[in-house]
Amino acid sequence: MISTLPRRAATLAIALAGAWVFWGLGLPLPFLFGPLLACLGAALAGMKLQGMGQVSVAARTILGVAAGASITPDVVHALPKMMQTVALVPVFVGLIALVGLPYFRALGYDRVTSWYAAMPGGLQDMVVFGQEAGGDARALSLIHATRVLIIVTLAPIIAVHLYGVGLGNPIGLPARDLPLHEIALMIIAALGGWKIAERLRLFGASILGPMILAATFSLTGLLHMRPPAEAILTAQLLIGLGIGVCYVGVTWRELRRFVATGVVFVVILAALSALFTEAVTLLDLAPPVDAFLAFAPGGQAEMTVLAIVTGADLGFVIVHHLTRVILVILGAPVVAKFILRRD
Repeated sequence: MISTLPRRAATLAIALAGAWVFWGLGLPLPFLFGPLLACLGAALAGMKLQGMGQVSVAARTILGVAAGASITPDVVHALPKMMQTVALVPVFVGLIALVGLPYFRALGYDRVTSWYAAMPGGLQDMVVFGQEAGGDARALSLIHATRVLIIVTLAPIIAVHLYGVGLGNPIGLPARDLPLHEIALMIIAALGGWKIAERLRLFGASILGPMILAATFSLTGLLHMRPPAEAILTAQLLIGLGIGVCYVGVTWRELRRFVATGVVFVVILAALSALFTEAVTLLDLAPPVDAFLAFAPGGQAEMTVLAIVTGADLGFVIVHHLTRVILVILGAPVVAKFILRRD
């Protein structure tokens, strides 16, 4: 642990410097893109960066609380109206699998690696599942990191230039303006929900547990606010840092094979996402930006951040991403066993 402290301190300094530069230049999402690009550049330059470990995991609880606080009685009442678009999520995931598996197989990846590389689940979950099933963990890590990196980078640009939304939506009040009892409830929801979900061995415990507990507080009228702006900015910084650190130690061979493969696959995902976004919009089932973010195959934490800063319907976006993640987490290992039997 002690030996990692200097690396973590240097990594955090690089991330903060990136945020400071982006902030000073007036660029969008400085606390997300600044650390992301600074750490990505340092990693590609060969610097020995180190992730923040459990601190980064804990930061995700903030976004879980933000998502849970957005689940109000109004959102619950709107759930029946969402069922038409939620029903499209299994079709969306199925099409990704049908296209992604043969794509990776055609490029020479084994069946297990191809399957988990194609799945639009969480980066860490897919790497762990794939490694346990005998897949190439390094390939999976870089392919999924590339997917998240590109989607997080391009989604705000698309939202601004194609859908005409801004990125300046208030992310939350300053901590000094929030009632102390609500801050206390947020801390209980974040830490308590995380640890309870871990004890129950729920997937994505650091987001799902706090989200469920915060939603309970919200639906019972105890919680009315999002986490303070400072907390959400900290979560953005650590998410950006974490994505950049994924590329530490990457070689030219890995860039040519794994990262390039991931880039092309993101283009395929973007086409499928655009198809579903357009269908939902034309059928008047949701506003364009809500549909776009709901069917953007990025990570749950990253999409939560983008939904907040664009002012999209956070409850709508979260319900769809949660459905996708549950489908992938529960279904991917089952299908992987079938693939192994075929081998």
